[in-house]
Amino acid sequence: MPGALSHIRVLDLSRVLAGPWCGQILGDLGAEVIKVERPATGDDTRHWGPPYLKDQQGENTSEAAYYLSANRNKQSLTLDFTQPEGQRIIRELVAECDVLLENFKVGGLAAYGLDYESLKAINPRLIYCSITGFGSDGPYAQRAGYDFMIQGLGGLMSLTGRAEDEAGAGPVKVGVALTDILTGLYATVGVLAALNHREQNGVGQHVELALLDVQVACLANQAMNYLTTGVAPKRMGNAHPNIVPYQDFPTADGDIILTIGNDGQFRKFAEVAGHPEWADDPRFASNKARVAHRQELVPMIRQVTVFRTTAEWVAALEQAGVPCGPINDVAQVFADPHVQARGLHVEMPHPLAGSVPQVASPIRLSESPVEYRKAPPLLGEHSEALLKRLLGFDAEQVAALRSAKVI
Repeated sequence: MPGALSHIRVLDLSRVLAGPWCGQILGDLGAEVIKVERPATGDDTRHWGPPYLKDQQGENTSEAAYYLSANRNKQSLTLDFTQPEGQRIIRELVAECDVLLENFKVGGLAAYGLDYESLKAINPRLIYCSITGFGSDGPYAQRAGYDFMIQGLGGLMSLTGRAEDEAGAGPVKVGVALTDILTGLYATVGVLAALNHREQNGVGQHVELALLDVQVACLANQAMNYLTTGVAPKRMGNAHPNIVPYQDFPTADGDIILTIGNDGQFRKFAEVAGHPEWADDPRFASNKARVAHRQELVPMIRQVTVFRTTAEWVAALEQAGVPCGPINDVAQVFADPHVQARGLHVEMPHPLAGSVPQVASPIRLSESPVEYRKAPPLLGEHSEALLKRLLGFDAEQVAALRSAKVI
């Protein structure tokens, strides 16, 4: 079956994570994605190691695990567009593409004549997606944006970490570059919306994403907690500001997470815990009451959970229909039978290592399923083939470009 976006060609000038994440999603959905990289060095994340992919002899290859996480289903074209000839090639490719992704500083591509207005004149149907740290206007527009910085500036770290009255209190970033990932997802949504608009109206448009905008938008209920009360939320460790009990609790051999979302689930939990009277106690009978009496209820639950193992609690609570789970490390995640049944670890053929592991796309489409067509490409792996196929270059022209270090 052809992919949902098999008719779309994407020119991906982005690097690191937010833009490449968007490009990978579009590639997974069937789009042809051409990843434009600097000659000799390529995407910054190619060098963000160790760890590196190992070959069949157990030796490190040139491919960093970080780079491999966001670049499958792409072709790599090395191109120096600071040179006039490189700029000319970009313009010729734009005429053959539907989408362009870039994450340079605001105005960074205008110096090369590769900004939206310049390329729109070549291809009025072009969807031009720009990802920056702070957007194209406002007092921070010229600043560079990085995920860690944005997690702090955008409020996420004020919510993440132990409460101020607990040992080890202080702001903590999320363990993956979540703002970059979310920006890549929002960029994908924006591109798909723009493609749909083009289908209806025949014209392209400029899609703009800013890391800070995305981070603020994704504060979700915590943002509304502040906007409706004027009181800034505080760090609460693993507790939830609006639901109780909704956090981790100690067990005889580790921890368990309880995610009790309604009063019926709390009643079932109380019965399994051997304290059915909790569900009728006015302090705990409703979620509103439990939130108000959090400091009384949570220690009572902790005194109960320590007498069974995590596995025993999970088995008993699942049978009763109470949402819960363990706290797995990443190795335990990929060993989990449900994760394995869902096929979330896939292997793809790779020219240096024989095969490369990948985390499967979570998107399941019944009529146009995701395909794993191309492993993350080697630097410049497809340069010659792309120039010949899309722009009609011959071997002599390609050789001249290599000699001039344009590719």
